[in-house]
Parts: sequence; C-alpha cells; structure tokens
Amino acid sequence: MQTPVTIIGAGLGGLTLARVLYLHGIPATVYEAEPSPMSRSQGGLLDIHDYNGQLAVEAAGLMDEFRDLILEGRQQMRILDPDGTVLLDHPDDGTGGRPELLRGELRQMLLDSLPDGVVQWGRKVSGVRTVADGHEVSFADGTSIVAKLLVGADGAWSRVRPLLSDAVPEYMGLAFVETYLYDADTRHPATAKIVGGGGMGSPGPGRRIMVHRERDALHTYAMLNKPAEWFDDLARLDTSAALARVAAEFEDWAPEIRELISGGDTAPILRKHYRLPGVLRWERTPGGDADRRRGAPAGSERGRREPGHARRLRPRRTAGRAPGRRRDRAGPARGTDVRPRRGGRRRIRGDGQADHRQPRQGHREGRGRRVPPDASQEAGARGAVNVREGNPQGL
Repeated sequence: MQTPVTIIGAGLGGLTLARVLYLHGIPATVYEAEPSPMSRSQGGLLDIHDYNGQLAVEAAGLMDEFRDLILEGRQQMRILDPDGTVLLDHPDDGTGGRPELLRGELRQMLLDSLPDGVVQWGRKVSGVRTVADGHEVSFADGTSIVAKLLVGADGAWSRVRPLLSDAVPEYMGLAFVETYLYDADTRHPATAKIVGGGGMGSPGPGRRIMVHRERDALHTYAMLNKPAEWFDDLARLDTSAALARVAAEFEDWAPEIRELISGGDTAPILRKHYRLPGVLRWERTPGGDADRRRGAPAGSERGRREPGHARRLRPRRTAGRAPGRRRDRAGPARGTDVRPRRGGRRRIRGDGQADHRQPRQGHREGRGRRVPPDASQEAGARGAVNVREGNPQGL
C-alpha cells in the first residue's frame, strides 16, 4: 500500500508534484489557502525553459496541453534606452527554447489534470508540528490532519519550513509595481508600438521597466530599489495618486514608456522581493524534509539520499550557473522549435526534427525532476494598492 502524500500549497510546484504522483498511482491531497482557483489573479507570463520546466511538464504527461497554451511571438525581446532608443531587438524565431505562457492558464492546466477532490480549497494552514505518527497540520478553521509524508510547497512564507529551519525571508530592498494597459494597440498605439510583439525592458540606475505583451494587455513591472517603508506609504494611496508617484520615479523616461505606468487601467499591484538568508542546512527528518525557495543563494545544502528517508527536495542553486543546455537531462536542446500544435504526440530531437521513436524503458519517468517553482505569496491588500509579498512569477 502506497503512503499518501500531503502537499501544502496549490501553486505550480505542488500541483505538478500531485500530477506526477497521480500518474504513478500514489495518492496525494493538496491543501490550499485560497478559497477557489479564481479567487485572485495568478500573475503574468512564465517562460518555461526546455532544460528544466518542460521536463516537469513532460513528466506530468501534459506536453500536448502545454503546447496549446504557448503565446506565439512572445519570446521577442526588445531593450530600450530610457529615451526610447532601441538598443536590442531580438525576434522570436522559434529557437529560443523558452516559450511564454500565462501562469494562470498553466495552473489551470494542472488543476484540470487532477481528479476531483485532490485539491482542498479554503484550507489555510495555521501551524505544523511533529507528532508520534507523523506531522500534524492545523488549519485556520480549527480542523487538523496527521500526515505521514508532508511536502511544503507553500511559498516564501511557508508554514512547513519551521519544521526544518528558523530562517525567515528578508526584504531585498527591491519591489515590483505592476500595472496593466488593456487594448493598448487601440488606446495607446505609440506605447504598444515601442513595446513590440513580446517583451521589452528599459533599465536605469536603481530602477527599470519590464513589459510583457499578454493576450489582451501590456503587463508592466516597474522595478524600484527602495526601503520597505516607501512601498508601505505607496500602498496607502488611492489608485491615481499611487500611479502618479511611481511614474514620477521614471520622469527621465520617454513619454511612451511612462504611459505604461501613468495610464494603468488597474490599481497597481505591489510585490516586495524577499530571500532566505545565508546557506540553509537542516537535519534529516523522518517523513520528508522538503524545502524550496526560488532564489536561494549559491552553495545551498545539496543533501544526500539516505535509506529510510524520503527524497529531499533541495533549495535550488540559482546563482553562479550559466544558462545553457543541461546535457545530463533528456529533453529538447536549446534552440529547438517547440510550437503549439494539434494532433498526435511526438518527440523533438535537438536538430528540431520530429522523432517518433518510443523512449527507452524507464526514460523520462520524472525521477528527481525539478518542478516549476511557485514562491509567490499574497500578503493582503491595503488601500487601493494590491500588495503581494514574495518572489513574483512570470518575470
């Protein structure tokens, strides 16, 4: 009999794990604090790379559905000087290896792949403690469960992490302020033209602007290095005053670029950036000792597999590693065209040609695969500014 797995958090990581476990006949239940799948916005675009994220999607058996969600042309990247001069304009020719998808649609794809009842909504965790026969998980509604195998996939402010470490996320001195322009090609044609068909960046000292062209909007991230108190004050302003204050930080930028902020159609969404301090290490814990935080410092504890313990999901090393093809993992090579398509399944060779051979037995079973992280955590809202603290996705 398989040991049931309890997963805290229905983000991309927790849902991908639940899907892979389901394919292997391992029962799992996901507990999520949000009351429903559509209770809040799920963020912007994510670029899912061929050497990591797509491997997880394939292990979940969802490559056909994944391809149908790809937004064509969004791998285009344009870099502008603050005055609007184009410094770089890299087209999307289908060889980038990092197709863009909306995070909310990717999450819904995973939800649709799970049987009813696997995800329990409105189950906010208030605390976790170790008991004789596992880990007791207490919920805000006063109920509790005991999990024999517990996975914390609940983001930056995890309720599970204290079982392993006393570390608390620290503010990095950086926050993103997000805005949206809808129907920009009609209502803001000069701004839409300068953005182009994919992504646009315009950097400056201590601040920069990034934009993604989504299905029906230009989604802007105004990045500012400011004390946390500056953003707390911003959160108390009404929408128009908040947009004006952020736009004023970019007064030297071209009017077409500033319009991405000052002309915003929604209340700005504030996302402070946090990271865990130092190098995290912890002792092995029976029943699993997983911890995951996007942006963990280089040199994070790597861990080893030991008899009698669950496999450890280690903090990911993100610094000091050059991007490129992972030759120790199967999957499409960088530069492979992965386009939306309909019809039967196929494998893609590194030269971009279809390969209809069957995989070797045991190949691509998803063993030890990393899953797309979801370290974003909503902290609530104050005033007209939607405040979400954590590590934003889709950037």
